Parts: sequence; C-alpha cells; structure tokens
Amino acid sequence: MKTVISALLLVLLSIGMQAQNRLENAKKQAVESNALIMLNFSGSDWCIPCIKLHKNIIETEDFKKMETEKVIIYINADFPRNKKNQLSSDLKKENALLADQYNSKGIFPYTIVLDSGGKVLKSWEGLPSENALTFSKEIREIRENQKK
Repeated sequence: MKTVISALLLVLLSIGMQAQNRLENAKKQAVESNALIMLNFSGSDWCIPCIKLHKNIIETEDFKKMETEKVIIYINADFPRNKKNQLSSDLKKENALLADQYNSKGIFPYTIVLDSGGKVLKSWEGLPSENALTFSKEIREIRENQKK
C-alpha cells in the first residue's frame, strides 16, 4: 500500500513540475535577457476576440520584433474546442494550471505581462483597444520601468 501511495505522489509531483515547464523556462529566460513574460489565454477556434487579438496584434511585425529583441517571452495558453485542434494532454494540463494561477475567472482573451518572478505587471481583459504599435509601445514602457 505504501508503494502505491508513493508512486501516486511521484506521478502527481512530476505532472505538476512538468506542467509548469513553459512558465519556468520563460522565467529563466526573462532573468537572463532582462525580458518580460507575456501570457495570453485564448480560445483559438471559438473566441472571436481571441482570433482578432492574434491576427491584429500577436501576428504583427511589431509584436514579433519584441520577441526577437527579447523584450518579451510569449506564452499562449490556448483552450481550443474543436476536436481537430486539440492539444496534447501535457499541454492541456499545463494550460489548466496556468489558468488556475493567473486566470481563475476564465476570461478570454486575457493577456498579462509578468516580471521574471511571475508577478503580474499589467493585464488586459478581452481584446485590447490599442493597435499593434501602441500595444508594443506600452509593453516596451513597462520593461523600461522595470529596469529602473
């Protein structure tokens, strides 16, 4: 009986540790490159504002430039509904844990900027009203203020 309980505890611990891989890796990268972490909760195949956010902001050159310049490390916690778009079970678990930690209200889209320790610096509920350039500028300002 002790062996079964021990095995179950090890499995649960390994799932919890593995599920935080993207965030933990992002935190390490953020420390190394003095970057921010952007975490976006989306429903890529059912949430119209989420789809617009990706098309009008996240997929733009301004946003991609922030990633290449190491201003931000981007994590998308996606919750698709269509069977053909389903994520791996590990990614589903990780996204659920991220939602438990940062999006307990289940808002979509919900975008947050975190520091390298995981502290929330700024959040947007729903589709941000800014265009891609203004959105990128705001994130760059947050990063500059973090450096001070």
